Order: sequence, then structure tokens, then C-alpha cells
Amino acid sequence: MSVINPRGPNPTWVRYRQGLRRFCANPLGVIGAVILLFMVSVALFAPFIAEFPKGYGDFMMIQQPPSLEHPFGTDEMGLDIFAQVVWGTRVTMAVGFGATLLSIAIGVPIGLLAGFYRGRTDGLLTGLIDIFLSLPILPLMIMMGAVLGSDIRNIALVIGVFSWPMIARVVRSQALSVVEQLYTEAARALGAKNWYILVRYMLPNVLPVVMVNMVLTMATAVLSEAGLSFLGLGDPTRWSWGRILENAHTSGAFVSAWWHTFFPSIAILLLVMSANFFGTAMNEILNPRLRRR
Repeated sequence: MSVINPRGPNPTWVRYRQGLRRFCANPLGVIGAVILLFMVSVALFAPFIAEFPKGYGDFMMIQQPPSLEHPFGTDEMGLDIFAQVVWGTRVTMAVGFGATLLSIAIGVPIGLLAGFYRGRTDGLLTGLIDIFLSLPILPLMIMMGAVLGSDIRNIALVIGVFSWPMIARVVRSQALSVVEQLYTEAARALGAKNWYILVRYMLPNVLPVVMVNMVLTMATAVLSEAGLSFLGLGDPTRWSWGRILENAHTSGAFVSAWWHTFFPSIAILLLVMSANFFGTAMNEILNPRLRRR
């Protein structure tokens, strides 16, 4: 005999199932999720996939094209480019996640405060956001990277410091709509503290847009790390996709060895495209106005 639940199905579980069905109906979103999961797996299991490339390789295998022994070919020192790309995945993903978490830690509180307090506070914080958005980001990143050093943590710090304004602007826009809701006004009328309203009502309602922008910010951070490493500001003791491209540039492999730049460039392209596909699909799920009929 089946037992009927008098309370009916759990509404939260129903929303999760509906969201999963909508996500699976988006082929680009599924492709993006699969590629991102694959990239994360490569980063986590890099020691089991390829040996860390260090020192000097086989001088008889210098600048060799892709083969069964070296699927991505070798560089000017005879090192395996496949191993460089695998270990570069770990560093590139670490910088992307670190910079994204820092940008969220800065942008979310500023966006919430600007949307909640409005008035003069909103004007000051919005002005700060606009100032950062109008700055020439790349030259400032280069300057800060040169001053702080080329350690991987410094690179994530530099990228994160200049990546938060877009998150803050999106969070502020969402917070402005939440603060006008009846439940927020009711909590304020009942004497709830401002910090309680921010944490209990405002923050949960802006988390969906934060999740979407987290993925998109990570894609931007990956591109920024590749650019800084290509300019020689990356960590010389660690492999990253940008460092592989920088080595190809300094050795002249851009002209003589196409495989030296092709495979790390494809890795960057796949990661950025998959992040955008996944972020767009999540935005359609979490934003009712963008849901497909």
C-alpha cells in the first residue's frame, strides 16, 4: 500500500527538478558543463595524467610535431607540450577560481550596500564602481603585477581586484528590486536590523545572479592570466597556458612550430566558451524572464 504524503511534494525539490530539466534541454549548456567538469578533473588529477615537465628534455626531440609519443609535440627544450598543457590547466583554473572568489568577496557586499541603503551611500558606492569600470585595466594589471611579483597568488590578487565592479553592478541592480518587495518592507516595519535584512532577505535573492556571474568572471580571469603570463608576468616556476604561449613567442615557435601555440590556445578557447555556454544556460534557468517557452 502506498503512503500518500499529506503535505504534497517538496517545493524545493520540485524546483530543482524543473531547473535540471530546463538545463538538460539546453544543449550548449550541457556541453559547457561537460567541458568544465573535464577541465576540473584534469586539474585535480594532473599528477596521474602526465609527469611535471621540468629541466631539459630530450635534445633529440626538440621542436618535434605531434606523434604517438608526444601527442601535442615538443618545445624548444624537448619538453612534452601535452604535459605542459595538463599542468597548466591546474594553475590556470586555480588563478581563475581564486580571482573569482576575491571579486565576489569585494563586489557582493558593495553591491548589496549600494542597493539597500540607496541615497548618498548608493551614490558613493556607484561612483566607486564607475571609477573602476572606467580605468584602463590591462596597464594597471601590468603595473601591479610588476610591483607585487609573479607569484601565482599575486596574479590572482591582481585579477580579482579589477574584476569585482561588474559583479557589484549586477548585484546592486538585483538588490534594488529586492529592497522594494513587501517582505523586506514588512521585516523593516517589525524592527528587524539592517544586517538581518541584508543576510536573511537580500543575499539569498542575489545569489542566483552571483552564481551566473561567477562562471563568466572566471572565464575573464582565465583570459587575463593568459595575457599577463604571455607578457612575462606569470609565475616562472609553474606551467600555465599563458606561459606556454610566452615560451612559444620568445623561442620563435609562432612561425616554426604551429603545435606550440595551437594546443594551449585551444584549451583557453574551450574553457572560455564552455564557461559562457554554462553561464548563459544557468541565467535562463534562474531568470524567469529569460526562460524559453
